[in-house]
Amino acid sequence: MFSVTVRDHIMIAHSFRGEVFGPAQRLHGATFLVDATFRREQLDDDNIVVDIGLATQELGAVVSELNYRNLDDEPDFAGINTSTEFLAKVIADRLAERIEKGAMGEGAKGIAQLSVTLHESHVAWASYERAL
Repeated sequence: MFSVTVRDHIMIAHSFRGEVFGPAQRLHGATFLVDATFRREQLDDDNIVVDIGLATQELGAVVSELNYRNLDDEPDFAGINTSTEFLAKVIADRLAERIEKGAMGEGAKGIAQLSVTLHESHVAWASYERAL
């Protein structure tokens, strides 16, 4: 399996509901490094997994929809604990939609799997993987 990973970052504010979250129940900020990894069994006709420039551009567009936002105020996330794991899925699903619509070129439609990892710190991160 071949893979290509591109990286960006986001800065958000949010709070959580539930005792399990302790002090994170209060409004707080988070900065995440965001890695998107695209995988396929065979390279496309140009011998690439995906156009790195387009993948970087589309990841940037997806994270810009979340960047510098208080997620508690976003209608899409009303009543939802926007955990790191949850946000990894949101970003992966939004990237998958862009691939399906052709935003990363026709060759990208051959991508078999996509994973998104959000790094909370140098010692903790969460990922979501999905088939395309």
